[in-house]
Amino acid sequence: MNPLQERHELLTRRALLRGATGGVGAAALSSLLTGEARAGEGGAMGATHFPASAKRVIYLHMSGAPSQIDMWDYKPLLEKYYDVELPDSVRQGQRLTTMTSGQARFPIAPSKFGFARHGETGCFVSELLPFTAGVVDDIAVIRSLYTEAINHDPAMTFCQTGHQQPGRPSLGAWLSYGLGSGNQDLPTFMVMTPSWTGRNDAQALFSRLWATGFLPTEHQGVALRSQGDPVLYLSNPDGLDSAGRRRQLDAIERLNAKHAEETGDPEVLARMAQYEMSFRMQASVPELIDLSSEPEHVKALYGPEVERPGTFSNCTLLARRMAERGVRFIQLYHRGWDQHGNLPSDITDQCRDVDQACAGLILDLKQRGMFEDTLVVWATEFGRTVYCQGGLSRENYGRDHHPRNFTIWMAGGGIKGGVQLGKTDDFSYNIVEDPVHIHDLNATILHCLGIDHERLTYRFRGRDYRLTDVEGELIDQVLA
Repeated sequence: MNPLQERHELLTRRALLRGATGGVGAAALSSLLTGEARAGEGGAMGATHFPASAKRVIYLHMSGAPSQIDMWDYKPLLEKYYDVELPDSVRQGQRLTTMTSGQARFPIAPSKFGFARHGETGCFVSELLPFTAGVVDDIAVIRSLYTEAINHDPAMTFCQTGHQQPGRPSLGAWLSYGLGSGNQDLPTFMVMTPSWTGRNDAQALFSRLWATGFLPTEHQGVALRSQGDPVLYLSNPDGLDSAGRRRQLDAIERLNAKHAEETGDPEVLARMAQYEMSFRMQASVPELIDLSSEPEHVKALYGPEVERPGTFSNCTLLARRMAERGVRFIQLYHRGWDQHGNLPSDITDQCRDVDQACAGLILDLKQRGMFEDTLVVWATEFGRTVYCQGGLSRENYGRDHHPRNFTIWMAGGGIKGGVQLGKTDDFSYNIVEDPVHIHDLNATILHCLGIDHERLTYRFRGRDYRLTDVEGELIDQVLA
């Protein structure tokens, strides 16, 4: 930012803070610190750009890249190419990872799993996903996503922030900044990282995936844990009761208010808001994670592990409870999908982790009347190669990273159920119809929430930034 412009803005903030002893300034600061603002207010946009079809998002990210060939992209012709070299005319010199670039051969590995048509639209779904197959008419399956990133960390960062390099705000942070809170007693953006049963080692998850980048830090995702305090440092230290904590926060608030007046630093106000949110969460979070009030028939929708803390089933039910309480953006990262070897056994375990819970979430939202205004996204960072990495047999194989095409699905608020979009070639290697970029996906998510992705911007160091950078088109075919 231009130093003169920054000085002008800081002086303006100081004037505002000095004058906040009465009138609108005092009311705004008071609502920030006491949580008296009405749900849905407080975002930088003030109001949505157009009527929103969704009020909230539950984003289920399969970290590690599940194989589209074994789950969603049915390629029956591959059987006759078993162990045949992938034709150069298909790969067309496209880049490979260092994990397979040195292989002597690139033998084709057909999926060992059966596929069948499901729903009124006859969508092909793998036998790995029997529960999701049962709700396929409620979801829009997109088989033609693509990305430029070929390795996990930049690809994950790209999905979540619209840029392969770290440092930009995450999707949830953008929504928190733009739309504000739906519940003053819970964070606007919450994150869970459930356990998994596929390969033991998995790609690391960095907290910057749900960070704010250059946005105010109050918009960062709050991670919910399955052991110890649900949120770090939520409990009072030994010897400090709630009344003592309140007195402590009041004293800190007075010091921070003085510091804010002297410096005009907006991060001081963000810190004050975070302290107050933490205090309110001491009551709201324990109530949130207590499933004792949930009927047994609802728990059964999510699978047998629903009451085991930290499982995908448990976290998915908690996601619905968060959505019900006005949390704007809920993100789950399920790890263990990076299957370079032993794919058939590992993907079977991974699908067992998520399949029933994903379908159960849709059914639960529908019976509660929340499906129409809750957007559910099931996505990942890239796909898997048709050729085998490592040893190949009919029963066992591995697949390398493949950014050229992969499959996701969307459902709920603003999405047309039963849609199948995109087509790949006979090798699930290249898109031949309706390509969809990561920026297009993020633009469409924002659209469902009433946001024009080109208009939600933040000026930083002299440039207006946005989630979709300088690209992004709506996926019109999946919009209701």
